[in-house]
Amino acid sequence: MVPRKGDKERHALSDSAPSPSLESEPAVDVTELDRWMRAHVEGYEGPLSIEQFRGGQSNPTFALSTLNGSYVLRRKPKGVLLKGAHAVEREARVISALHTTGFPVPRVYGLCEDESVIGTAFFVMQLIKGRIFWDATFPEVSSEQRPRYFDAMNATIARLHKLDFVSLGLGAFGARGNYLGRQIARWSRQYVEDPAAGRNPDMDRLVEWLPKNIPSDDEVSLVHGDFRCDNLVFHAANPEIVAVLDWELSTLGHPLADFAYHLMMYRVPPWGVAGLVGSDLTALNIPSESDYVSTYCRRTGRSGIANLNFYLAYNLFRFAAILHGISGRVLRGTAVSSKARDLCTYLPAFARGAWEIAQA
Repeated sequence: MVPRKGDKERHALSDSAPSPSLESEPAVDVTELDRWMRAHVEGYEGPLSIEQFRGGQSNPTFALSTLNGSYVLRRKPKGVLLKGAHAVEREARVISALHTTGFPVPRVYGLCEDESVIGTAFFVMQLIKGRIFWDATFPEVSSEQRPRYFDAMNATIARLHKLDFVSLGLGAFGARGNYLGRQIARWSRQYVEDPAAGRNPDMDRLVEWLPKNIPSDDEVSLVHGDFRCDNLVFHAANPEIVAVLDWELSTLGHPLADFAYHLMMYRVPPWGVAGLVGSDLTALNIPSESDYVSTYCRRTGRSGIANLNFYLAYNLFRFAAILHGISGRVLRGTAVSSKARDLCTYLPAFARGAWEIAQA
């Protein structure tokens, strides 16, 4: 999970909202990029102008403008990176596969793994217009329409988890089985092996507790890894999702872990993320957590989720581990956003919340 980024990069523009905040002098060689675009992007015509979307904690994102169209570029950050992180190649691969099914994702026009072009690997994709909601209460829509926006989110993540990833050519997109064990080990290792970012007593407890309490009901599906309302582009006027963004953490994994990550909006306040705690759900006409879970279960053919608290504790721990990684990048000088230092202050609250749910 990546925290709310204020004016974080978005891969979509809204006809009814202000344009995203942009920086005018991106550190990208426009001449080399223009040459690559001419050779690899069908229909591209220069001249090319480029501006970086301000903010973001992960992969820097750029708006590319030409006389006959617009694109979005995602690249790895520069500097020393943790092994396996910022894999734009994997992100481009899964988006391309999903696009063939009609699943709501942008079209990928090209992937470049030659770092000599702009300094890192990158890919270029479609810019989709629509609405981004940073607030999980969806304050911009009417009370009558609000349940339909929640239902659209629920239907989309359920659809993702029911896709046949083998037929999409993603059978080797990740290891199958023991997803939670591997993920807990990964995030624990990342936390422990970055001592410069500091230690947290609740994180230390979770590193010990989580691997000993993994549920036995293992499953495998394609998972998004960061499914929340501000990673979704909605139709400009209707409660319909037209694009799911930010697939960097996608892999083959446990669908209930992925759904519980999305469900965390019901368990956290807006601590820099789109949380619902503190909101009057009845007055807002927002489905209750239990109703939302029941709807997902109906769509995926389940009778319920027996170990929901474990999946929620794991995801809060994972989120805290990501914040810990951001803290490390701040110290190493590779954090993309100037707001990264402030985001790290949420780490203790998420770690504490994870431990409290684990003990419940």
